[in-house]
Parts: sequence; structure tokens; C-alpha cells
Amino acid sequence: MSAGVFDGLTGIVTGGASGIGAAVVARLRADGARVAIFDRDVSDDLEGAYRVDVTDDATIRAGVDAVVRDLGGIDIVVNNAGIGAQGTIEENDDDEWHRVFDVNVVGAVRVARAALPHLRKSRAAAIVNTCSIAATAGLPARALYGATKGAIQSLTLQMAADHLREGIRVNCVNPGTADTPWIGRLLDSAPDPAAERAALNARQPHGRLVRPEEVADAVAYLASPRAGSTTGVALAVDGGMQGLRLRPE
Repeated sequence: MSAGVFDGLTGIVTGGASGIGAAVVARLRADGARVAIFDRDVSDDLEGAYRVDVTDDATIRAGVDAVVRDLGGIDIVVNNAGIGAQGTIEENDDDEWHRVFDVNVVGAVRVARAALPHLRKSRAAAIVNTCSIAATAGLPARALYGATKGAIQSLTLQMAADHLREGIRVNCVNPGTADTPWIGRLLDSAPDPAAERAALNARQPHGRLVRPEEVADAVAYLASPRAGSTTGVALAVDGGMQGLRLRPE
């Protein structure tokens, strides 16, 4: 896509201060969008940042109102904010299940719900949810995290059906294991970080972690007015992890 495809459009990216979210912000801005960053942890010098907690409906609605006031409207919402979780179903208690669902699933609902009145006024409205390979493949010790991402993939379909006739497209992007700060922290805490990184690289058929910029490119396509016939889609960016079954070398 050439620069300018998002000229005149305004987007919100949750969790946009780091990792995949920061890459999405950079990509949308490079293509001409005005982008607001919603994040709990933002520095005073971070351009276009609003301190928003996706578990707090009041801060979300205040942030949406501020974006509309400051930038003139909302055309794109990227629900990227999320937290990780490790363990089998035995290893996370009820409070942790509620906490992770509150961020990863209900957080996306809150943001989209607050933005919907403004998206309905847009000529090119789009919502893109960050899902995961964990929604479509069984991974060890990812029961809670995978359950939230399975919910996001299903939610994407339901939202796409509900809002298509309002002119709002809804899709999700399903990254494989991406080279993000969360994965970095997991690697740092492993007994042998180098061996753990090698194992994660080998798990993906193309032999490496997914780059955040690659996920951002997929988000930009799904959010673009050029994808006007694409809705209800889960776009995998996983190096072939979901669909390919290569023979061992």
C-alpha cells in the first residue's frame, strides 16, 4: 500500500505504546492516518497518547470523547491491548481468569462499544482485533490465554455480522509467537533463555519469531478502505504455524 491510503482518517490503537501496538501506530501514521494511542502506561512525550485503562469504562469513554474533540472523529479502532497468561486450567485461579478475560475480551468490547456511535458516521469504518495463533491451535500451558483469544475470534465474527449493514467492517489478525516485550520477559525468566528462544523459533515453520511490523502490515490491510469487501476474517501472520505440516529436516 502506498502512503496516503489513510489520509483524512483517524484511528485508535489500544495498547499502542509498545510491541505490536506501537508497530501498528507507526504503520498507520506512515500511511497518512491520525492515530490516538490508548494505554495505561504512557509518557508525557508520547505523541497522541491518552491514558486509558481498558478495564475502566469511564476512562475509555473519556478517551473516546477526547479523540473526537481533538481529531474530529473516529474511523478505525484497533483493539490490541492485552495481557498474557501461562498455565493449565489448574494453574490459574478464578481471580486470574476474570482478570485476563476482563482485559483481553471485555476490554475490546468496551472500546468498540464506546467508539460505535462515531464509527457509524465514518465513510470507511473498520475495527481490527488482535487475536492469536492460540485461538486456533492447542499450545502447552496457554489454557487461559488461548480461551480469551478464542473468544476474540468468535467475537470478531459476531461483531462483523451485527455491524456490516452499518458500514463497519470487523476483522482480526492472528499472530504467531511474536518478538514482543512479553515474550522477551518470558524468555528472560526461562532457565535457559537461548534454548527457549530456539524452541520458539523452531515451532514456527519459517523458523523465527514473527516481527511486530509484519503484524502491523496485516492490521493496516484489514483497516484499509481498500479492503472494503473483507469482513469477518481472521488473518494469520504466523509463519505457517496454523496451516502447514512440514516434515522434519
